Amino acid sequence: MSEPRAATVKQVEESAATGKVAEIFADIKRTKNIDFVPAFWRTLAVHPLELELVWTTLKRLMHPEAEGRTGLLDARTREIIAVAVSATNGCRYCVNSHTAALRKLGLSTEALAEVLAIAGLFNMTNALAEGYQIEPDVFPPLD
Repeated sequence: MSEPRAATVKQVEESAATGKVAEIFADIKRTKNIDFVPAFWRTLAVHPLELELVWTTLKRLMHPEAEGRTGLLDARTREIIAVAVSATNGCRYCVNSHTAALRKLGLSTEALAEVLAIAGLFNMTNALAEGYQIEPDVFPPLD
């Protein structure tokens, strides 16, 4: 196994967070019902505007209930999409984070394996369709 990759910036530790960053850190912990701020958010905190933009967007899409809204997709489906895309993009951090969220939501190891199998299958079929430059001939209805 290779050595852990070093981060490219020094993360903002929770104890050093002030102002808007401290507010966002508290909101992350409250919204996600966790007792620490994950490394992803501590890293984005080096640029508070980026932290705010990414957190606000993620919260609206992944945690609409925290804003008093009901999402059209349930939390489990949202996390399944997140883990499938993260696996496809090769983001180890996000695969682990969203797998943890799915396990917290009760998804079994077998169901996770099915999610990853489907993601892998469509990575293959997408590559084949694109490689062969197959013209679409099945279309969804237009509303």
